[in-house]
Amino acid sequence: MAQFVFQHMVNEANLSDQFEIESAATSREEIGNGPHRGTIRKMQEVGIPILPHRARQVTKQDYDHYDLLIIMDAENLWGIRRIIRDDPENKIHMLLEYTGEDRDVADPWYTGDFDTTYDDVSRGCRALLETLI
Repeated sequence: MAQFVFQHMVNEANLSDQFEIESAATSREEIGNGPHRGTIRKMQEVGIPILPHRARQVTKQDYDHYDLLIIMDAENLWGIRRIIRDDPENKIHMLLEYTGEDRDVADPWYTGDFDTTYDDVSRGCRALLETLI
């Protein structure tokens, strides 16, 4: 969801030539799967395009390739540190830290509440984009 929301915001700001946005998992459970039907439904509801996407796992090479690695929750933090190990360039950040909040994005995997997740993701992505601009 965050990839779709952030890409939409970047496109709306006419900044797509300045960003490369991709989503990757820290676990292997969903590798190869497309977006969850709840995410698709929410994106359609709010008018955000669904991009072609198949889940893949974060790699050590991602750390070298990307300027930032934005994670949604503490479980992602544990997973990304297991894969990448060190963060000497301070590239790994929680999405909601850009809103001034020290908490996880609500996870619809457990709750089925894609509205709350969308609200968290939207605010986080907006704050992230404002910070980067």
